[in-house]
Amino acid sequence: MSEVKQEAATKGNVTEVFKTFLKLGLTSFGGPIAHIGYFRKEIIERQGWVSESQFSQLLAICQFIPGPASSQLGFSLGLLRAGWLGAIAAFIAFTLPSVIMLLAFALALPVLDGHIGESAIHGLKLVACAVVADAVLSMSKKLCPDIYRQSLAVLAACALLLMGSVWAQILVVCGGAIAGMVCCRESAQAVDNHTQVTYGKRLGLVLLAMFLFLLLALGVGPEKEGLYSVAQAFYNAGAMVFGGGHVVLPLLEDSVVATGWVSNESFLAGYGAAQAIPGPMFAFSAYLGAIIPTEHGSWLVALVALTFMFLPGFLLVAAVLPLWQAISVNPIAVNAIAGVNAVVVGILGAALYDPILTSGITSGSDLAIALVALGMLTIWRLSPLYVVVWCLFASVLSALL
Repeated sequence: MSEVKQEAATKGNVTEVFKTFLKLGLTSFGGPIAHIGYFRKEIIERQGWVSESQFSQLLAICQFIPGPASSQLGFSLGLLRAGWLGAIAAFIAFTLPSVIMLLAFALALPVLDGHIGESAIHGLKLVACAVVADAVLSMSKKLCPDIYRQSLAVLAACALLLMGSVWAQILVVCGGAIAGMVCCRESAQAVDNHTQVTYGKRLGLVLLAMFLFLLLALGVGPEKEGLYSVAQAFYNAGAMVFGGGHVVLPLLEDSVVATGWVSNESFLAGYGAAQAIPGPMFAFSAYLGAIIPTEHGSWLVALVALTFMFLPGFLLVAAVLPLWQAISVNPIAVNAIAGVNAVVVGILGAALYDPILTSGITSGSDLAIALVALGMLTIWRLSPLYVVVWCLFASVLSALL
């Protein structure tokens, strides 16, 4: 990346960030893995904010630490593009549509609880198949240009498919870094490793201290009511989850169903709604907060639940970025980055199979719909919005015929 292009890719304004992530928040169907594909197409291909390598590094960081990986990635991209206000704008713009739609969708569940509604939700799964497949194909071309990194991607995908553990993902990233230092000495010199943030390691340590302080302060046994107990339940869930939105569900169920705040039926209804909307799965916390009985207004409780659900992940990623910036200029780290970039492709490849393809492709017609959607992205270069419309229409029509 040239100096001029790099400078352009790291500077922007808050309005630009807000508009970009509002568009993503309205159209990013398919869950956290699919979000990565949407982000990549919009941020790299359409707007050129960061390079493929920078994007992969940020993704690896977000996959490595607890929290909602896709939202942390969006927060980080906003931070790099327009500073702290850009990070906040990215979070609000990406999350707000899903919060509003989730609450509205929950009210409409009785109307949509039928064959057509189920077919529409299945169509959104087919969108994820096409979007993630496009991301894997595109990233593999740029991040795995030689036999060493292609082999790393294949081995990473195999390891994840065989082990099937959240911790396996962390082990694979670490293994990729070690393998990169050994195998990628010559080919890693072209890696773009500049993830510039406007603050240093000192503030990063302060943010890490804030994360730990809140974790300890809110670590006392759960209470029965009040905003403090809501903040406590959702912060602890957000701080302890690895692997994205679906993994947090058992933690949330233990926090709100086992305590008697929310019935199991209401919990499952909200989860079903969360499957059919764009944006982050962690927005489910706003729905739960709105139906938790307290003496406070439902919107206030929803805001507290939402804020403390996302806060630990954002504190962690903001704390890690300046440290990563400091070490990524080291020649050994450059080689490690090349290996990490390669295994990220393998991670996405494994996720493409399970859970994306295994839950989305259930018949020959599903495969045909997904292949057309993939062609819309890779051959005809259409917007993902057209892919969403196509998959919804085709899935519903297939169910009616």
